[in-house]
Amino acid sequence: MAEDNWAGNYFNYFTEVEEHFQRTRGASLFLLSPLDWALIESWKNSGVPLTAVLRGIDAAFEKWRGRKSKTQMVNSLTYCAQAVLTEAQIMASSGQSTPRAAPAPPFPEADLRAYLEANSALVAKAGFPEIAASLQNLAAETSLHYQDLEQLEQRLTAIEEKLIATLRSGQTEEQLFIARRELDAQLRPFRGKMSAEQLAMLERQYLDRRLLEQSAIPRLSLFYMR
Repeated sequence: MAEDNWAGNYFNYFTEVEEHFQRTRGASLFLLSPLDWALIESWKNSGVPLTAVLRGIDAAFEKWRGRKSKTQMVNSLTYCAQAVLTEAQIMASSGQSTPRAAPAPPFPEADLRAYLEANSALVAKAGFPEIAASLQNLAAETSLHYQDLEQLEQRLTAIEEKLIATLRSGQTEEQLFIARRELDAQLRPFRGKMSAEQLAMLERQYLDRRLLEQSAIPRLSLFYMR
């Protein structure tokens, strides 16, 4: 996939990674875990090129297949984390960049309006009328935002960050303890294979996703229109 199509690459980022991992692993019905989705989101938010992620997955599996002893299958995308980071560093050092063009929107304007309105209703139902109003205002100006989806995504990210901060401030000590205990159990096998920076970002993404899910609040990113 060409790296110069921002909208196409952005909205296919998660799907491309998921499908490539499944194909490379050889199990199309394999489902990624919440931790895996959080890892993909951390790569996207860090600006890791899709190409680097796909190459990293290939490199990690090539190394795994080269082992004489394969006592366990690769059951998590986190197994590929270090290889992805290596590929991203190689691309950065070689001067490969990701220019951003202004391609045609990947979905109809009516779908965008419906998505924003639906999320506004769900956020209002969850007890956040001010944030719901912000989403409704965006929906009312769909025609304007439809011309610049990258900027709209930035606005939605800002709104979601405000929402998460509000939810986090209302989280009890016990709730946070349980969330971190579950996270630690999932991350334990991979801590030695990831940098401190990678782990910190992954932990944040995982905890944020979990907090929204438990509050019955949808993700606001345009990716979740798929």
